[in-house]
Amino acid sequence: MKQAIVARADLGMGEGKLAAQVAHAALQAYESADDQTQSEWQGSGQKKIVLQADSESELFELAETAKSERIAHAVVRDAGHTELEPGTVTALAVGPAGNTRIDRVTGDLSLY
Repeated sequence: MKQAIVARADLGMGEGKLAAQVAHAALQAYESADDQTQSEWQGSGQKKIVLQADSESELFELAETAKSERIAHAVVRDAGHTELEPGTVTALAVGPAGNTRIDRVTGDLSLY
């Protein structure tokens, strides 16, 4: 079991901003998973990986793939209080789910 969080590298977010967006994505996707998946992931160490994407459209393509695979996922839009314009899409979390299922969605991406 794992969760993949994909953050946009093209936005040039500061380290703190990036960390916050990744955290938002991770929590939102976890909350959208079913109870059994949540329990399994919690019991297996809550493995996470942070990957990078180069555009908003890439995040939405990945989200569509996660949706078609029936994997819990969440797209994060920034509130615009600090570095970014309101509504800027910053990150996508995929899972938690089985490693193979996550890799079908995000397996070709590079580490952030």
